[in-house]
Amino acid sequence: MRLEILRKYQDELRAIRHDLHRHPELCFEETRTSAIVTGELQKLGYDVTTGIAGTGVIGTIRSGKGNRAIAFRADMDALPIHEESGLPHASTVPGKMHACGHDGHTTMLLGLARYLAETRNFGGTIHLIFQPAEENISGAKRMIEEGLFKRFPVEMIFALHNMPGTPVGQVIVRPGAITAAVDIINITVKGVAGHGALPHLAHDPIVAASSLIMALQTLISRNNDALDPAVLTVGAIHGGQLATAIPEKVTLQCGLRTTSRTSREKLMKLLPEMIDAHVKSFGCTAEIDYGDGITYPVGMNDAAATAIVRGVAIAAGQRPQNIDLRGPIMFSEDFAFMLEEVPGCYFGIGNGPGKSLHDPGYDFNDELLLWGPAAFAAIAEKALPK
Repeated sequence: MRLEILRKYQDELRAIRHDLHRHPELCFEETRTSAIVTGELQKLGYDVTTGIAGTGVIGTIRSGKGNRAIAFRADMDALPIHEESGLPHASTVPGKMHACGHDGHTTMLLGLARYLAETRNFGGTIHLIFQPAEENISGAKRMIEEGLFKRFPVEMIFALHNMPGTPVGQVIVRPGAITAAVDIINITVKGVAGHGALPHLAHDPIVAASSLIMALQTLISRNNDALDPAVLTVGAIHGGQLATAIPEKVTLQCGLRTTSRTSREKLMKLLPEMIDAHVKSFGCTAEIDYGDGITYPVGMNDAAATAIVRGVAIAAGQRPQNIDLRGPIMFSEDFAFMLEEVPGCYFGIGNGPGKSLHDPGYDFNDELLLWGPAAFAAIAEKALPK
């Protein structure tokens, strides 16, 4: 029934999604996207609030006499990546693209908006939150700081993310930790510069940094509980200009992802100790800088909210063994800030085969413009029965 109703809007939703994809906007720059969302909600008769966190939009709909309220959230921002998909609806903005599917997330929530406006098969209030700046800066945190949940109090909140490599429409979820905290660590290894032919007269920071990269992996493999997932990635290394010269310094950029307060505190304490001791063995020193951007906390799903999502997936015919995640999804998400304020559930929905998130060839699967709103609609009707 839900899919039949949503199918009426499929072509229109696809057109909106492709338009958003052609015109990507980065963190807190989503003015065009915000205007499109606002216009769509107003046409449907929603109470619309704009300006929270700059480009944020909240659409509110009520049905029946119930005084309970829930919310759904979608992120709107794109990434500073040059698109290489070659698709007819590819980005028209050089160096910017929707490489994470936020264009699809926004459109799915607009699909839910249409469904709710037509059916009103719920009792209470539903707020649809269109959030800016999920990538790196955290529009969620800013929305909260600007009074989101004081102005729009809710008892539960829900959000999803498309998952490439998972069958289309397959829900994946778990209670407890669902996404990882992330800490960005910038390391500068300083040595003594010299001639490449006379390494004994220098202290080579490239060798020290190379060895440090390998040693840092033992931070996880030999210091962290294997049942408490954590990942350390050195994503960038910069140093030197000539094949015949030893440089003075090398910089490393690292991301540490943890899924509990215990592991985060332990690893963040051990990290500088390991770095300092290791580079000293090469005659070098290290400077460590924390907090490039905003540290996202662990996303913690509420058990009751998760049970609603899981129940909806099972009712749709999905098998529990395909729904239930063994452990957290290791990427980080600023929806975690919202989950610190309000009980809720963040879940994945399969995007089918294709390029990975943040890949220049990635594209959101338009089939989800039916499956995503249908899942949201079922959650809404189960959480707020008429």
